[in-house]
Amino acid sequence: MGIGADKKREWLETAQRFLSAGDFKAMRACAREILAHDLDDLDALALFAQASLYLGDEEQARRIARRGLSADPKNWRMLLVTGEVAAANFELYQAISALERLWHLGEVKAGELSEPERGILERAGGLLADAFYLLGRAAEASDMCFALSSFAVGTEKKAELYGKGLFLMNYLAEDARTAARRERYNAFFGAKVTLPHTRPDGVPQRKLRIGYLSPDFREHAVANFLTPFLRDYSKLDFNVYCYQRGAGDKVTRRFRRFAAVWRDVSEITATEAARRIFEDKIDILVDFSGHSQGSGLPILALKPAPVQISGIGDIHTTGLRETDYFLSDMICLPPGQPARGFTEKIALLPYCHLCYAPDIVRELPREAVVPPAEKNGFVTFGSFNNFAKVSRETLLLWRSVLEAVPDARFILKGKIASIPDGRAEATARLKGIGIDPARVELRPYSPDYLEQYADIDVALDTTPYNGGLTTCEALVMGVPVVSLRGTSHASRYGATILENAGLPELVAGSDTEYINKAVRIARSLPILREFHAKLRRAVQKSRLMDGAAYMHDMEELYRKIWRDYCEGR
Repeated sequence: MGIGADKKREWLETAQRFLSAGDFKAMRACAREILAHDLDDLDALALFAQASLYLGDEEQARRIARRGLSADPKNWRMLLVTGEVAAANFELYQAISALERLWHLGEVKAGELSEPERGILERAGGLLADAFYLLGRAAEASDMCFALSSFAVGTEKKAELYGKGLFLMNYLAEDARTAARRERYNAFFGAKVTLPHTRPDGVPQRKLRIGYLSPDFREHAVANFLTPFLRDYSKLDFNVYCYQRGAGDKVTRRFRRFAAVWRDVSEITATEAARRIFEDKIDILVDFSGHSQGSGLPILALKPAPVQISGIGDIHTTGLRETDYFLSDMICLPPGQPARGFTEKIALLPYCHLCYAPDIVRELPREAVVPPAEKNGFVTFGSFNNFAKVSRETLLLWRSVLEAVPDARFILKGKIASIPDGRAEATARLKGIGIDPARVELRPYSPDYLEQYADIDVALDTTPYNGGLTTCEALVMGVPVVSLRGTSHASRYGATILENAGLPELVAGSDTEYINKAVRIARSLPILREFHAKLRRAVQKSRLMDGAAYMHDMEELYRKIWRDYCEGR
């Protein structure tokens, strides 16, 4: 006798709750309850396979999924398990094939979804977005996140997925949809009640309380730019509070040694975190996340501080009304030019809005003082940037450089080269643009990536999303970086880093100039020797790495912003 449709639905919904709670043994037990009545029930077999995968028995999961899809190629759970097993093994093309079929089945059914079906589609969509991103297909990953946001239940989840979509848009050239999509983020918080603030009467001359909110007080790219905020501030004029919104590690412990009040708000809600910041009477709250993972924007939406700034962790507007300022500089967003797409006022620093200070995160290895061309007899170009930044425009520039230097080689290093499907994707794109893959070495990510700059003569920046930390690291490892100055904030990161490192000659104002600069350096061994021998010392003495000067400018900015707030401007 069968289990009955209602009872089966009850077990499936219970299993979904156990899945959400991470109790995979209980999830498998639910599957067994259904299988006790029907050993061939495909939904129960898929649940069993899914639980097996999460409990470490990948081969059993794969075997059951293969059997299930042969019986019914449209079974949702079997398609999901197939995608999950493939994704777990970084078989991304296979994962995408199964998950896209599942997603399209869900689109057809649309408004008639049960709770378990909704859970299946949410999982499938999340895996699809991640697979697209791992392959460097940012447009598809971003669109998937926006689709998931529309599909999700609950404002908090919708906002999180939408914000992830916005962050992925950073990798794309701006188009007609961009500004409207960014501004739409604010609508997720339209019905909120913000915390109240009383504007001072006049401008009180007192120590200001500055709060720093970030998920990245840890081993993370952003952490390389946070040290000056905790090490180099004026302790006579400012009190500093840090709000840690994420897991800690050895880097977190080092940060905590500085003279700042530390609050771990990782395990509390956005509302509770906002209340704590409000009770600390923070004057200016600085968010270092934007729409990046672990975003603090739901906290800013409650307005826990009277003045709120976002910057460094993201390269574009938050789209949030309660974010008063976006941190930038005179090169990224020149005064007098419209800051297109930004909903915030622009807080401009006179020099670079980033200060590279890696010492808390890592000890730098010895730099590449001798260009590899010296021993190789040919020049090696390279890029260690995230492959999602390698746009068609970037590949066209690189193709022209390689055509002009026929014996040159190129090293493309990153996670894209760590998996077979990633290598296939990169190779297909190179071929598609007319670059001979035989001239390009695809190197997988490795912890010793800084030492591998010893194999690069000249690094070539990406566009329209320039390298940030990657450019800084190349420079201190003795490798010059050629960057194209674009028209957007993201496409001028390279320019602000290089000019403040004292290297304006490496900034190109056009495609032709980018190509010519790269070729000129490559063809001159004396120029290469000069860069590799002296670059680290020059950069360490530049404004780019001068924490004290950077914080002096930041504190002047804080005082100006506070004065404007007190005076109602």
